Amino acid sequence: MSTSISVHVPAAFAESYGRRGASARAWLDALPGLAADLLDHWTLRPDGLAGHGMAALVLPVTRADGTPAVLKLQQPTEDNAGVVSGLRAWNGDGVVHLLDHDPDTGAMLLERLDATRPLSSVSDDDVAMRTLAELMARLVAVPAPRGLRHLAGVAAAMLDEVPRALPALRDPAERRLVRTCASAVAELIDEPGDRLLHWDLHYDNVLAADREPWLVIDPEPLAGDPGFELWPALDSRWEAVVASGDVTRAVLRRFDLLTEVLGLDRQRAVGWTLGRVLQNALWDIEDGKSTLEPEQVALADALLGR
Repeated sequence: MSTSISVHVPAAFAESYGRRGASARAWLDALPGLAADLLDHWTLRPDGLAGHGMAALVLPVTRADGTPAVLKLQQPTEDNAGVVSGLRAWNGDGVVHLLDHDPDTGAMLLERLDATRPLSSVSDDDVAMRTLAELMARLVAVPAPRGLRHLAGVAAAMLDEVPRALPALRDPAERRLVRTCASAVAELIDEPGDRLLHWDLHYDNVLAADREPWLVIDPEPLAGDPGFELWPALDSRWEAVVASGDVTRAVLRRFDLLTEVLGLDRQRAVGWTLGRVLQNALWDIEDGKSTLEPEQVALADALLGR
């Protein structure tokens, strides 16, 4: 028997995601029916209001045996194409468990964590950063499975884009910074690494859990060097970095903790972190911006000046 439960798509999510174009709007239109079909297929009962991030709807559910879970619905894209293989490779070690997957729609049934308690709720930054670093170390210890996007290709595409992007920046100092970041990537591109990277591991992508105190969510798996993982952690809760009164000192304290826990070569880690600054700069320029985000400049300056 098909479920008669109606799934409500939050207006804020529909409005923001719908700006991505006709394909996104068509997916949103089909989303209530898709959710209802999956609830029926996996014998799930809704167990709370739907939440959402930038690109996914997350519905708390209860399985037929009473186990709490979440149904995650997202439009299949290049960004999330490797999520299932990544989660299977990690197999719950420091990361949310994948309970089931529908390959036709990209929907995932996941272990339920406590969405009300992200790692950003931990006020002591050293404690929060060490927790994040220890989880990151466990994730990057896993070799990337075959078929994932690779940092080598991502880095090559960035370097190809730099000459076309630079004229969009108004400030000559910012153009010089982008060139410096590109030079750092060019020096490392022949050794791009083979670890399984999360690619977006920051405080709000770590949630409190029952199975472990904290578990990671929302990976965008990539094969590459662990140094390419550090930027989202360094940028986490940036307002606290600014409030410290010494941005450079706060950035370097975080960087030293991360590289120590992960056992990284600091020079390589600086280079790949500058690669993330380059990536963000290119994305911003593509979106029509003519200046770099202040935190990107401050973070790069801190690493370059050490």
